[in-house]
Amino acid sequence: MALVAMSVWTISGALASEGPQPLPLPPQIPAAKDIAYPGTVELVVTATDLDRHVLKVSERVPLPSSVTEKGGDVVLLYPAWLPGHHSPGGPISELAGIGIKSGGKPVPWVRDTVNVNTFHIAAPAGTKELELSFQILTPITPREGRVVMTPEIVNVQWNMVALYPAGYFTRDIPYSVKLTLPHGWHYGTALRASQAPVEDTVTFETVPFNTLVDSPVFAGQFFRKIDLNRSGETPVALNVVADRPEWLAATEAQISLHRALVMQAGLLFGTHHYDHYDFLLALTKELGGIGLEHHRSSENSGPEGYFTKWDKTFPVKDLLAHEYTHSWNGKFRRPADLWAPDFNTPQRGSMLWVYEGQTQYWGYVLAARSGLMTPAQTLDAIAMVAAVYDRRSGRTWRPLADTTNDPIIAQRAPLSWRSWQRSEDYYSEGQLIWLDADTLIREKTGGQKSLNNFAKTFFGVDPGSYVTRTYTFDDVVSALNGIVTYDWASFLHDRLDRPSVHAPLDGLKRGGYRLVWTEEASPYLKAAEALKKARNFDFSLGFTVDSKGVLTNVEWDSPAWNAGLAVDETIVAVNGMAFDGDDLADAVKEAKVPAKDPLTLLVRTRDRFRTVVIPYHLGLRYPHLERVAGSADVLGTILMPLK
Repeated sequence: MALVAMSVWTISGALASEGPQPLPLPPQIPAAKDIAYPGTVELVVTATDLDRHVLKVSERVPLPSSVTEKGGDVVLLYPAWLPGHHSPGGPISELAGIGIKSGGKPVPWVRDTVNVNTFHIAAPAGTKELELSFQILTPITPREGRVVMTPEIVNVQWNMVALYPAGYFTRDIPYSVKLTLPHGWHYGTALRASQAPVEDTVTFETVPFNTLVDSPVFAGQFFRKIDLNRSGETPVALNVVADRPEWLAATEAQISLHRALVMQAGLLFGTHHYDHYDFLLALTKELGGIGLEHHRSSENSGPEGYFTKWDKTFPVKDLLAHEYTHSWNGKFRRPADLWAPDFNTPQRGSMLWVYEGQTQYWGYVLAARSGLMTPAQTLDAIAMVAAVYDRRSGRTWRPLADTTNDPIIAQRAPLSWRSWQRSEDYYSEGQLIWLDADTLIREKTGGQKSLNNFAKTFFGVDPGSYVTRTYTFDDVVSALNGIVTYDWASFLHDRLDRPSVHAPLDGLKRGGYRLVWTEEASPYLKAAEALKKARNFDFSLGFTVDSKGVLTNVEWDSPAWNAGLAVDETIVAVNGMAFDGDDLADAVKEAKVPAKDPLTLLVRTRDRFRTVVIPYHLGLRYPHLERVAGSADVLGTILMPLK
């Protein structure tokens, strides 16, 4: 019996399979060019459907004369790669109800089957503009995504509500925008109105599309604007929206600390790169949490007691300082591979340890220098960072540099074993690297120079300009060598590119401190636990548990991990008694007594119950920084206000 032929020879002699062959991909999307777009796109957004969480959008897109004369394929893009997200996170699934017309007549459209944020419109000859209408179906509950519309607050992010023409740098496409808000509401944004509102509709000045996307809006029923600059200075304002009007009650003393933040940032960087700056802050339980940087604004949320429970909310007081720093580091100066000509060109995050890591460092330092956090609170916060990353088990296989890919890999989704997988560790471990660099510069120059000098020379160039300047690894090394000559390339590669057992903690040692452990949680950790309604046993049992007993984190290779516990399981009982966080802490203390029985937990996993035994007898363990006797308090000096 003859064998069935499994392959054939082509005329050229190459072996070819009889199986299917791939179809060609759709045509390439027009590459962005740095040329002016011929006309201004008109965008109108209505943000009044608070009950159904729907944003209504209309858009008029003028077309180039070449399309008007002959017709052709018009390509419109929905933004995918969002600034500050470092990943293609544009909420394309929320775009619905697309209708396109020209001269009142429907025009067909088709979505690209590969680049699904791309829409092809077959424009007939003579078409001068396209009239678009659609809705953005924003999340109703956190289950669907981040909530941006509540009965009291709306967060309009322009990348969510606009399509833009392909083939042009976004800085070359002008947009004219109108926004309709619920009656009587007020708003904050880096955009400026071109005229007084008409029947709750605001008309903003025409700006390039990249500036529009970089200028979100917080609007609310309860709103307060606080000026943070002195007369004659470049305007800086704190725009606050809240679920309740009483949460806006900032005292003059609290306001003065935010003014000090602006002053300390100015002293650090030596100049600014904006013509005005607007902090946007939402104090809310309902709007989705956010911390996002922009060139002339920040987009942040905080707890309802940010002002009214000031002494209890200090663990989040570095957030505004962090995002404000991004105006210099990230927006004005940006890693070359994180800059792109439009919002659909892939970005690469290889330098996020500078973009985010050094910003995280300055966020803590500026919060302390301005008084938003006390030096003691800041030291406690640094102790937590040092402890978490020194014990991060995943660092033994995954170098820090590889975590800069995590926004694309994980898209900030929850992880089962974060301590082993690692996440965006370039933030806080990057912070430790820059503390290391700061103290090393101070040591080598006898305290005459520091990372302050780097900040001023690297980020403080081109005073007043807000045209982005990109940088590379070599640029960072060169700038550090301009402060003090050293093998900075090896210094950085050693900490970025190689797996290691321990975090880079030399900055603590040079700073005059060491990491120690006690059975008493620091005031910082206690306040953080209260804000999160959780108890942190990461450094003892190896897990964090919320007030309902749900495990929100389990550390890899910890006692809890070895006992078989995992995230999202619920502790029902501890040693036969119903779960309570305080009782669990007491049980850990009691288990330290020699010959004491191990902890016994009744655990629920969905509809199953099981008993878990944890043979742990080392007591509670919490991190602190302790002064090294006889050493200079360099870290204390770093946190002192500049003059």
